[in-house]
Amino acid sequence: MINRVRQLRKERLMTLEALAERSGVTKSYLSKVERGRSVPSIAVCASLAKALHVPLDSLFADAQELDDVTVTRAGERQELTSSEEPGTRYEGIALQAGTKSMAPFMLHPPHDADHVPFRDHPGEEFVFVHEGRVELVLPSHAITLEPGDSAYFKGTTPHKVRSLGTRRAALLLLVTGDPAGPDAPQVPHSRLP
Repeated sequence: MINRVRQLRKERLMTLEALAERSGVTKSYLSKVERGRSVPSIAVCASLAKALHVPLDSLFADAQELDDVTVTRAGERQELTSSEEPGTRYEGIALQAGTKSMAPFMLHPPHDADHVPFRDHPGEEFVFVHEGRVELVLPSHAITLEPGDSAYFKGTTPHKVRSLGTRRAALLLLVTGDPAGPDAPQVPHSRLP
């Protein structure tokens, strides 16, 4: 991913300063990311992708059309956050697919969501509980979802998810961009105060 940020920045003839300003990331931190000295969070990656006007998953793989069908085997999912991440963990799916209207991820929500901010974003979101139990937390109430359950909602609805039980749950997460706008699908970002 490190070389992709630098490559995409240079392809757009952007200086480090310009990308830092557009993404809301400090120039020194961005420099550390490009040199491999720091691994950015998904929220920072989403900000970088938006500033570069590319889909989030293009930071992790060359987005080129390989075939009509892109297969991602279970053991080939790319960790987009560290397995040690105490917050929400993401794994990329179909990163090699070319232009697409949805971004699929495996989501592993934390048990304690009290310190996780509510998220919102343009477009729509679909979650399907693959393993474990989760609670979809909205500002006014929470919804418990069991294995096989799913939820579909507008991304502009502030939301967060937490695992119930002893192990982290595994959810399939599909995010679409704003259907009324040109934005590519993005990983949900933190709602800013």
